[in-house]
Amino acid sequence: MVFSSLEFIFIFLPIFFILYATAPGKWKNVVIVFGSLAFYGYGAKDTPEYILYFIFTILLNFSIGKCLGFGKIRDRILIFIALVFNLVPLIWFKVNIDNIILPVGISFFTFQNLSYVMDVKRKTVEKEDSLMNYAAYISLFPQLIAGPIVTYRQVKVQLNKRRVTPRRMYHGISLFILGLGFKVLLANRIGNLWFNIESIGYQSISTPLAWMGLIAFSLQIYFDFYGYSLMAMGLGTMMGFKFPQNFDHPYTSVTMAEFYRRWHMTLGSWFREYLYIPLGGNRKGTARTIFNLFIVWFMTGLWHGINWNFLVWGLGLWLIIVLEKCVYRKFLEKHRFIGHLYVIAIIPVMWFIFAMTDWNDFLTYLSRLFPVKGNWMGVFTRDYIKYLSLYGGYFAAGLLLCTRLPEKIWNKIKNNFFGVIILLAIFAAAVYCMYLGLNDPFLYFRF
Repeated sequence: MVFSSLEFIFIFLPIFFILYATAPGKWKNVVIVFGSLAFYGYGAKDTPEYILYFIFTILLNFSIGKCLGFGKIRDRILIFIALVFNLVPLIWFKVNIDNIILPVGISFFTFQNLSYVMDVKRKTVEKEDSLMNYAAYISLFPQLIAGPIVTYRQVKVQLNKRRVTPRRMYHGISLFILGLGFKVLLANRIGNLWFNIESIGYQSISTPLAWMGLIAFSLQIYFDFYGYSLMAMGLGTMMGFKFPQNFDHPYTSVTMAEFYRRWHMTLGSWFREYLYIPLGGNRKGTARTIFNLFIVWFMTGLWHGINWNFLVWGLGLWLIIVLEKCVYRKFLEKHRFIGHLYVIAIIPVMWFIFAMTDWNDFLTYLSRLFPVKGNWMGVFTRDYIKYLSLYGGYFAAGLLLCTRLPEKIWNKIKNNFFGVIILLAIFAAAVYCMYLGLNDPFLYFRF
């Protein structure tokens, strides 16, 4: 079950929120746990063993947290056990992803479990005494399948005490509808161009259409993931939780380092806090900083998948960010227009590497992007005119919505009559598209 489905919106959500709203305060976490298990179980109905694995991870990490703090040697053994039992299954699933179905949200709940255990070890949070509270934290369905990655200390107080007001409820509904619109009305629609190109065959497209396809994929993956993050934040707000922001207009950045500070921000924060800083961060000289960045970006690539393209993508970003840090970052920050052009030029190329898991497809598409001797005819094929007429409006809308201007306008009208009308229109259009059964992929399910 995905957020952008009629079953979720018109069956699961009403039942869940009726039970949640009528449950006494101390029982709301019980509703969260069993409601989230029902949500997860629906997605894993063909692989019920994954439900047992999910419950096992909750029990294991809660128990390890309870046993920490009684001796350094014992703590080290327990942390080792936590690392093995959390990371080995994650790695195994990533290695075998072509042959099996990946447990939904495994990367996200694995990182949340690990962050809790490590925070208890470092004594930055106190142990959670209630298994139900911990289970609610890990299983909380809005952030279960696609994040944002929420650390225990960010919601510890809210697990015990939270309040929902009509204003916060409206704000949560607004975030959910906006995210639904980004996902269904923009990401899905513009993503169809990428699927059209796959159907045509990479060897048969022109160079302009190849670049249009990459721009479409760049917009699709952003509004797909950003839309889901907004929906998660909206659902969390409706339940009384405040989730961390996951995106901050990354396509308006002037360096790639800035881009990834604004893209999937909770993942970047997790790697920074639990890997980069423990390795020494930037405190041990330039050479060590470069090495630490290498480890972080190598692991970021592995987080997305154990495949050559994800490793090349991660290490390519590491190289670019190191060059920025050592050579030309200040120039780009000073000359922001050039910086914007620089980011706009690099982003589609990096998403191209990210998207291509097959080496032969990679080489074929590369030959269309950069035609060489013997391949010039692709430049002059006029196939792109047809697709520009079909998708030009989505390109314009996507590029505009990447900027801060629409958000500034929305903040001025969101609480008045016009804001309500816009939300109703977006919701109605999204529901209509879902009713028609139009293509509704979610790119981050595989991570």
